[in-house]
Amino acid sequence: MFKIFTGNHLVEAYHRNKKKKKAENILGKMIKLLLSIVVGVILWSLPTESFGIEGLTLIEQRVIAIFCFATLMWITEAIPSWTTSVTIIVILLFTCSDSALKWFVCAPSEELGTIISHKSIMACFAHPIIMLFIGGFILAIAATKSGLDVKLARVLLKPFGTKSENVLLGFLLVTGLFSMFLSNTATAAMMLTFLAPVLKSLPANGKGRIALALAIPIGANIGGIGTPIGTPPNSIALSYLADPNGLNMQIGFGQWMAMMCPYVIVLLFIAWFLLKTMFPFTQKRIELNIEGETKSDWRSVVVYVTFAITVLLWMCDKYTGVNSNVVAMLPVGVFCTCGIITRRDLEEINWSVLWMVAGGFALGLALQDSHLAQHLISTIPFGTWSPLLMILGSGLLCYAMANFISHTATANLLFPILALAGLSTAATLEPYGGVSTLLIGVALGSSLAMVLPISTPPNALAHATGLIDQKQMMRVGIIMGGIGLAMGYVLLFFIGKYGLIS
Repeated sequence: MFKIFTGNHLVEAYHRNKKKKKAENILGKMIKLLLSIVVGVILWSLPTESFGIEGLTLIEQRVIAIFCFATLMWITEAIPSWTTSVTIIVILLFTCSDSALKWFVCAPSEELGTIISHKSIMACFAHPIIMLFIGGFILAIAATKSGLDVKLARVLLKPFGTKSENVLLGFLLVTGLFSMFLSNTATAAMMLTFLAPVLKSLPANGKGRIALALAIPIGANIGGIGTPIGTPPNSIALSYLADPNGLNMQIGFGQWMAMMCPYVIVLLFIAWFLLKTMFPFTQKRIELNIEGETKSDWRSVVVYVTFAITVLLWMCDKYTGVNSNVVAMLPVGVFCTCGIITRRDLEEINWSVLWMVAGGFALGLALQDSHLAQHLISTIPFGTWSPLLMILGSGLLCYAMANFISHTATANLLFPILALAGLSTAATLEPYGGVSTLLIGVALGSSLAMVLPISTPPNALAHATGLIDQKQMMRVGIIMGGIGLAMGYVLLFFIGKYGLIS
């Protein structure tokens, strides 16, 4: 995580606790790892005829085995999710690429099938969406170094006054806004730090402290829906929707925000009403004191101006003609040139997230370039499936999985398959909003998964305050998940049906 973020001690405590729990269950992890390997080896070794897919080649069979191995590894978390992604890429390079070990590619060409380009696989580490993430991370680091986050928190929370319920709304909305451009985990840690003196000033037996503590993870999880860089599943969905060799739906950064920001705002107001009703304040007034260092030197001015220009260019990408991935490189160039971002700052980028996303892209590439995708489309009768069941079922499946495993891992598993299904059933999905409803619905299902402390790092950080019981988090999480999914699908049906995105 970013060591320079306010509240980093909370993030470090979360990761220490996570490592401790993993160390306590080494035998269980070993069994899960062994099971994943055995399943992968069995699928790798079976005769191609046993899969029931006509014309299946050896390369395609290997991709199936690797995909199933990755699925089990991500679900069981036998090793860290990002490590699984890197392992996938390495296996693909050594066994399925044009630079593979010789004995893996020595079969006759008709039996072996289409070999995947090693350059394409390795290019997944520099996918344009990866650049978008890097730009977002650089903006976040610069905002923290310059004190922009503290200054914005003071300015944005001030209008909400001192009335307890209004302060609760302020924390929800400001956390949601920060989460659109900063890491959800870093946002939660920062806002919990700002909230700490407030919590101490409230009566120990009052429920208002619970409402405020829950406001941070709810705001962070929901706020991330608002932009493509808010959370990795958003960016992954956008990459499949905009793929020129696939769905080729040119949805821009600004379009995503235009769709999702109103939805996020409404959801945050619903969360406010829910929290203040379930956990009413006994103390009616709260005095806010946001502590933190702000700077006023020329570098800070450069950060403020660059931040504003970058966000503006992202929002107006359809009008300027500059792709959002390209815009993301603007702060990288400016901040590195001005010395605002140093070599040590680059070490604070969350590389594990980037590598994890790259592994998902590599799986998708393998499906496409090995021609396994075409075989699956022709073999699996996607067209006979109920389109409504496919749309709603995929969102609910993602929601259920993402409550227990990494949101990014869930997205990496589901998007390659659902993109295939969307390609082959585009016509039948049209009455329900089209393929965009299918894929964006899955991204929503991922972000709304916040039932348990283990569901997301923001949940874990809030639970670590000791103010929230798991039952309270579950109640609020289930209600917000149900409302969010219902509202989200109504919105996506409407937008897709009337062609507001294309």
